[in-house]
Amino acid sequence: MDQNPNVGQGQHLASARRTFTIEIQALEALRDRLDTHFEQAVDMLLSCAGRVVVTGIGKSGHIARKVAATLASTGTPSFFMHGAEAVHGDLGMITGHDIVIAISYSGAASELMTVLTTAKRMGARIITITGNPQSELARNADIHLHAGVEQEACPLNLAPTASTTAALVLGDALAVACLQARHFSAEDFARSHPGGALGRRLLTYVRDVMRHGDALPLVREDTPMQEALKEMSAKRMGMTIVVDDANHPIGIFTDGDLRRLIERCGDVRGLKVGDGMTRNPRSVPANTLAVEAAARMDEGRLNQILVVDEAGLLLGALHMHDLMAAKVI
Repeated sequence: MDQNPNVGQGQHLASARRTFTIEIQALEALRDRLDTHFEQAVDMLLSCAGRVVVTGIGKSGHIARKVAATLASTGTPSFFMHGAEAVHGDLGMITGHDIVIAISYSGAASELMTVLTTAKRMGARIITITGNPQSELARNADIHLHAGVEQEACPLNLAPTASTTAALVLGDALAVACLQARHFSAEDFARSHPGGALGRRLLTYVRDVMRHGDALPLVREDTPMQEALKEMSAKRMGMTIVVDDANHPIGIFTDGDLRRLIERCGDVRGLKVGDGMTRNPRSVPANTLAVEAAARMDEGRLNQILVVDEAGLLLGALHMHDLMAAKVI
């Protein structure tokens, strides 16, 4: 394969724009061609009592794997089955309660035809996505979705480009339509993505990351200043909580309070912690989302916030570093 060193960047950009234009036109044509078959496919997916099995081979196999992942993460239980592996044992993954989505642009993949024949014999229902409505796969499906394109973006009109984009977007459209019909929420999405940033933001509560028990720095209002400072140093929260006999937090004494007290009084060794504490400290319930607590702390320019129950009793405390360690912020 020869490379032409005289091809300039302008030609590269022209090639890229041509690819974009062809693929956009293919998607626009696909959009305008959507009909009741798409609605029937969505209704079938919504009524599925088993799993959605998405299959394909070659480039269509790559698209099928992504479509299965998108369906699974948006509320439609789904998995990918490689078309070639299926005929060598993986067909055991399919049950009569499942729906099989087979993707093949030609609609002539012999492996997929074997998959469909066997799956139908089991009682599974079939949706096919092809570029040829007259193909064997299309004719043997319960529902066929036409994803044909006029031309590939490849100048040789050989490499699957516009056709794979069309199949991918059609799969996305199925997933999104099912998502909306199920009223799938951001919280639902987070539950299937607990390791991601969104999952952490929507599934992490203050109770999950707060400090409690022996980790809390606690003193009484009449605690000598030197003892309070020792408690602050030992618990490493940059503050100590001041509680009454009933364990209600009545104040908080922070590093900032100490600096202000020194500026005001000079020598603080003879003082009690109550002489410099901030009364009526900010607090949040334990069932508050951690990201909401972070917003309150940021709004109030706080490094720490207390956690209380419905009766106002102390449950714990939260430091901005705790939120950072939990990757909530």
